[in-house]
Parts: sequence; structure tokens; C-alpha cells
Amino acid sequence: MAEDFVIEKYVVKMLVRGVGILLLVAAFAYPLDWAVWRVRVARGGGMDSVQVDMFTVGEMKGGKEDYYLNGTSMVPCSKSLYPQGGNGVCWWVKRHPEVIQRY
Repeated sequence: MAEDFVIEKYVVKMLVRGVGILLLVAAFAYPLDWAVWRVRVARGGGMDSVQVDMFTVGEMKGGKEDYYLNGTSMVPCSKSLYPQGGNGVCWWVKRHPEVIQRY
């Protein structure tokens, strides 16, 4: 019984350390990513545009929804790991090329 408690305590301790290390890495990665992005923007290559399909959702009777295509649009995105400059990141926007607006 005592051995199980010691093993559980060790596992919890390692999980807490792992989460702490991940948060620390993410905290240090953001300023580095921002600095690299600013250098790219200064050189003219930190931003890009991705074509996305725009949809509007209309509610119907019975709780159903109908999707209406509004056409395609070019959306600006940042070439970075994290969102920068008020835009989404290109790696995310390219993998999710649909924008759905609900009213």
C-alpha cells in the first residue's frame, strides 16, 4: 500500500513538472516568434493571404441549419507559430479554409 502511494506521488510530481516545462517553453517561444515575425515583416515576407470559402448559417424549423455559400475571399495571415498582427496564422488558415458566420 505504501509503495503504491509513493509511485502515485512520483507520477503526479512528474506530470506537474512536465506541464510546467511545457508552459515555460511556450512562454519563451512567443517573444522569439514575435521577433522573427517582425524581422520577416520588415523584409516584406511576414504576411501572406489564403483563399477561404465564406458560409452563412441560416436557422430552419425544427432546429435544423442551412448553409449558404457567400463566395470566396482572400484572408490575410501571418507566417509565424502564433497569431501575430491581429491575423490568424497561415498554417492554421490553410488547414481550415472555411469561415462560417452564424447570426
